[in-house]
Formats: sequence, C-alpha cells, structure tokens
Amino acid sequence: MRSIGEMARDGGLSVSALRFYDRAGVLVPARVDPVSGYRWYEPGQLEEVRLLARLRRAGMPLADIRLVLAGWAGTDTDLVRGLLQAHLRRLELGLSEARSEFSTLRALLDRRETDPMTSLHTATARLSVPAPELAAALDAVRFAAGTDPELPMLGGILFDIEGEGLRLVATDRYRMAVAQVSATGHGGPRTQVVVPLPLADAIRALLTGEDPVRLAVDGDRVTLETGDGQTSGRSLGHEFPDYRRLVDLPAGRRARVGTAAFRHALETGPVRAGETREQDSGSYDLSVLRVAEDGSVIVCDDGDDGQDNVAVNREFLLHALAAGARDELVLELGAPTAPLAIRRPDDEDTFSLLMPVRQEN
Repeated sequence: MRSIGEMARDGGLSVSALRFYDRAGVLVPARVDPVSGYRWYEPGQLEEVRLLARLRRAGMPLADIRLVLAGWAGTDTDLVRGLLQAHLRRLELGLSEARSEFSTLRALLDRRETDPMTSLHTATARLSVPAPELAAALDAVRFAAGTDPELPMLGGILFDIEGEGLRLVATDRYRMAVAQVSATGHGGPRTQVVVPLPLADAIRALLTGEDPVRLAVDGDRVTLETGDGQTSGRSLGHEFPDYRRLVDLPAGRRARVGTAAFRHALETGPVRAGETREQDSGSYDLSVLRVAEDGSVIVCDDGDDGQDNVAVNREFLLHALAAGARDELVLELGAPTAPLAIRRPDDEDTFSLLMPVRQEN
C-alpha cells in the first residue's frame, strides 16, 4: 500500500488535491484507517493518479474525468477515446473564440491610441484637498503599487477625480488598495492620472500640516502646492486598469478582527502544507482563512479542507493589516475564487483587496 504522501509525490498531485478527489468520489483510496482517517492506496492506483493529473492539467471537467477513469479501469477504450475527443473539440472551439475576442480587443486598443477623445488623461483639474486626508490615503494604498517593469502602468498610484471626490488606487495584480478623499473646487469632467511612485512619495513628504492643499492636473503634469512648498512632475503615460469591476463585487461574509491578535495568529499560525509557491519570480507562504460559525476568522491548518476556505499570500495580508491603520478591521470573505477584502470599520471607502490563490493542483 502507498501512503497519500507517496501517492501525491509520485502521481503529480498535492495531498490536498487527493483529499478533494476522494470527497468528490473521483479517486477513492483503497483503505482509510478507521482511527486516524489516513488514506492508503494500492500500487495499481498510481496510474489512475497520473491520468487524473494529466486530465486536470488539460482542463477536463470532473464529471468527465469520473467517466474516463471508469472506462480506463474497465478497459472501455471507445468510451475513453470519445470523451478525450469531445474535450479536445471544446478546447479548440474555446481557443477559436478567444482568438476572435483578442482580435477585437487589439482593434479597440489601436482605436484608443489613435483617438485622444477616448482618454481620461487629457483633461485639466484643480481642486483643494485636506492635507491629513490625502496623507492618510497615500499611506493606505502605497504598499499595493506594482514594481514589475513589464507592467509600467501599475508602477504608480491612480488619482481618479470625479465630482467632489478624489479616489486613490494602487495594484500589482495580486492585491489592490483603494482610498477616498474629499475634495472641492473641481467642476469639470472625470479625470484620471497615474502618479509615478517617486512623485507620490514627494507629495506625501509635503503633507505635514493640517491646512488644505492644492492639487492641479494639466494634461500629463501633476502639481501639489502647500503653504510650505511645491512639487510637480509628469504622470505615467499609460492607461490604468478599470478597478471598479473589483470594487463593485457582491459583498461577502464579514468578520471583525482585532488587528494585533489577528496579526499574531497569522505570524505564528500554519501555512498551506508548509509550502511556498511561485508568484512574480518570488515565493510566498499561503495562509488559508475561514469564517467560523461564531463569526471569528480562523487561520486553517493543512488538514482543514473546507470548501469555503480562502487562501491568500500571507505577507500581502500582513501588509494590508498594517496599512489599515486601525486597532480593529473588518475582513470580508466571499467565495474561494473571490478577493478577500480588508476594510476599516469607520471608513468603508478605504479598503484593500487580495486576490485568492488556487489551492488545488
């Protein structure tokens, strides 16, 4: 008999994936210890595990995988060939549709580059902003800005000016931070400008007083004036992603946490299978969270495979807690594939989002 760890190592699937496929009835172990619950597999099941891993990498649905494994075990080659061919046709059709959509998107991009009227970055805006609010907003979003040279549009902070409000947004694709600032004096159209991080840091350094400051946007030029000084620079000449799609996602389950205690639970608690995973040419530990029945947030151990668990980059979550700058914060957990939101209980317009990480290989 092979242990679940040996089967995972030799078959190309994780231990948690094998547990999932057991519960789903896709690949059931030959024996489960009645006392410990530990799973054991027959040597002949190794071929099925490897077959399952290949089918999942090819994106085959679980319902079809069950039939393939049944046909494989029963030597029903006609059934297996038919299922494989049907899935291949679906993939080819999906690829054809994706190529068509990308062709349309490229045409839209070409049109945006040649038609300046489609851009929000050509307007002029002048507004007055409370210095403490702007300073707090910059502190709340700065940590989430991107540093990847291949994505220069994320290497700054978006200043989104609309009506009597200024929204600051930063993202590196894996996390996003948003903060709202009150503003007066802007009566023109909506204006967006991406402020590069060095200029954003220079602006933050000037925000030491309590009086309102003056922010001006003239095309690609951004200027901040205070009673003690002035700084200005050019904005990034790139379109920022449409962050509002994530902001407007349906609300999830909310749980209030003490920041210090929750930080301690993350720093001392378990990580997923003790592993690190690659992201952006680096590695990171994975924390798995779940809202308990009493409303508290649990940092799950490796054996807890609840279907409502949300896995996130632990370091990113610690950064978001620090940027939240409150003794208590509200965590909002949706589906395992939905972002984790970290909100201030007294300020719904300032929050962070962390992209979930798939736990199943």
